[in-house]
Amino acid sequence: MKIYDQKHIKNVVFVGAHNSGKTTLAETMLFEADLINRRGSVENKNTVSDYHEIEHEKGNSVFATPLHTEWRNYKINIIDTPGLDDFIGEVISSIRVADTILTIINGQQGVEVGTEIIWNYIDKYRKPTIFVINQIDHPAFNFEESLKSISNLVGNNAVQIQYPVKIDGAQCIIDVLKMRMYKFPAEGGKPEKLEIPDDQKEKAEFLHNELVEKAAENDEELMELFFEKGSLDENEMRKGIKAGMLNHELFPVFCMSALSDMGSGRLMGFIDNVAPAAADLGSEQSTEGADIVPEKDGNTALFVFKTVHQPNLGQLTFFKVKRGEVKLNDKLVNSRTGETEVLNQLFIMDGKERIAVARLTVGDIGATLKLKDTETNDTLFQPGSEVTIKPIKYPQPRYHKAISAINNKDEEKLSEALKKIHSQDPTVEISYSKEGRQLIVSCQGELHLAMVEWILLNIYGVEVSFQKPKIAFRETIQRSANANYRHKKQSGGSGQFAQVHMKIEPWHEDIPEPEGFNIRGKEEIDLPWGGKLVFYNCIVGGAIDQRYLPSIMKGILEVMEEGPLTGSYCRDVRVMVYDGKMHSVDSNDISFKIAGAHAFKEAFLNANPKLLEPTVELTVKVPEETVGNVMTDLQSRRAIIQGIESDHNYQVLKCIAPEAELFGYSTDLRSLTQGRATFKASFSGYQPVPANIQNELVNLEVEH
Repeated sequence: MKIYDQKHIKNVVFVGAHNSGKTTLAETMLFEADLINRRGSVENKNTVSDYHEIEHEKGNSVFATPLHTEWRNYKINIIDTPGLDDFIGEVISSIRVADTILTIINGQQGVEVGTEIIWNYIDKYRKPTIFVINQIDHPAFNFEESLKSISNLVGNNAVQIQYPVKIDGAQCIIDVLKMRMYKFPAEGGKPEKLEIPDDQKEKAEFLHNELVEKAAENDEELMELFFEKGSLDENEMRKGIKAGMLNHELFPVFCMSALSDMGSGRLMGFIDNVAPAAADLGSEQSTEGADIVPEKDGNTALFVFKTVHQPNLGQLTFFKVKRGEVKLNDKLVNSRTGETEVLNQLFIMDGKERIAVARLTVGDIGATLKLKDTETNDTLFQPGSEVTIKPIKYPQPRYHKAISAINNKDEEKLSEALKKIHSQDPTVEISYSKEGRQLIVSCQGELHLAMVEWILLNIYGVEVSFQKPKIAFRETIQRSANANYRHKKQSGGSGQFAQVHMKIEPWHEDIPEPEGFNIRGKEEIDLPWGGKLVFYNCIVGGAIDQRYLPSIMKGILEVMEEGPLTGSYCRDVRVMVYDGKMHSVDSNDISFKIAGAHAFKEAFLNANPKLLEPTVELTVKVPEETVGNVMTDLQSRRAIIQGIESDHNYQVLKCIAPEAELFGYSTDLRSLTQGRATFKASFSGYQPVPANIQNELVNLEVEH
């Protein structure tokens, strides 16, 4: 296969809302380049990019799929991404390695929720972006409204390259960069290239001049030429458009029908001639602060942006060559592990098809098989030239469920399968709740979780069930209390005897030392689950031997690990052991551990115990027209709204909310806002549970 240099490699990622036509466009572009003989369709389940069984079953893209095409001496690497925001991790990793983003707009709907969400990531990475308004031949197509929605999204930097017209019943596209009209046959395909009709010349000239001005704005030399000549030729315009795209200040707008193959060839030509190549994006900084310059002669550096585990094949690792060249059997070092990996196989991927190659140069995208210990976000570098490419930052999970295997014998198998799923999709996070004794799977939403369940059953053969995660409550006290407990057990021979007197109090930072006690020792314990236990030895006169005090404290800690109220961890208590009794024969460590535990539990229950619940800092970005409903819903969840800020057509609500009230919030918020709102949640701290809810929880624990 021909090897292209970095000036002739274009890495284009297709993004857009569900059903905007991304997969159909990819199929059409492969067909136009003669890489496939006939076009498949999503409905017939035979497209190159949607090849996974789950995608056939669900009828939509679930994974980002790399493809490639060749067009007029350029290689175009395409990554077709899912349109549902539950699979946003696939989109983000693809954007990270893109040179240009192709944002597909459904011409019936305009910019949709999914597009808005994806745009936030495109804008964050400041990637060059082309907008394509699809379905020009659909009866419900509305170009003007779609164009307006793009302008609302990106501002007045959206610039028309084309617009659609009907001439004598035939579908046409007028191109104001080339100042030509393309007239398509009814079945689509190759168009006639014609002069612009007289009744369209005024509009086309106006848009052409607007495009010239926008192109000139992005380059000082072009601006001088523009003032000098009053216009720019096509090549000069291309130069200015590319500069504007690289500055993230100009967004060309095309129109087409991917399904009918109208306009795809012209779009591919623009990608070739104008869209930035790998070489145009310049250097990027490594985590060490060094510049990674995309040059062929540099030391090899690869960035792993995607991992796929395929049955009967093993781990497939996708990478972008960030510097130098990679050749078959190269030995590269993993910057995370320090281990050397041998690239025994090199591929270009077209869906499930692997095309073997001997080398790949800087800017190209490829894949390899069966690396030992390389995961998504890893850097592989040439020995002696250590570098770490900045990792992809994925969004926090929004949806959490406890998961367990229906057959207990499958628990180990489940654990291994979940590790592979996380490796393939880092937005699926796996954790174990020690206090809830639950395995927790965290992801982006219900559809995302359904995908995890499907893979577990159909790929790994593990049937699972999901439960509501248990909330990690904490227990503490609100006043002081005294208790003493005598443990006495006689069963022939040496018995057990211990008596312990103690006082407990709430602990907080900067609390003064306790009064009325002869303090002989103090130990502060930072509890693994947060908070403190402060233990005072206040024994006088040898009532209890010093060697038994650690056993008393051990008994206290055991009770704190399974709190007296609900079995939750206890925190922020100080204990003064000030008296007791022992026996010269029957006293031992176990006796004082038991006595200490019972005394502490009795005192705790008499010290006005209080249940604490975890709270989160919640930031919700809401469309202005739905902010009232969202605020009402938040208040019903006991959230305290701390501030509201404006962000274009959105309101950003900042609040503190109990974690217990946020189960299912992702689904409810989507319903309230038609999927247009987003939120972030991070742990805030612990707050007292209202008395009525505490009583319910305590009664529930008693019943169990």
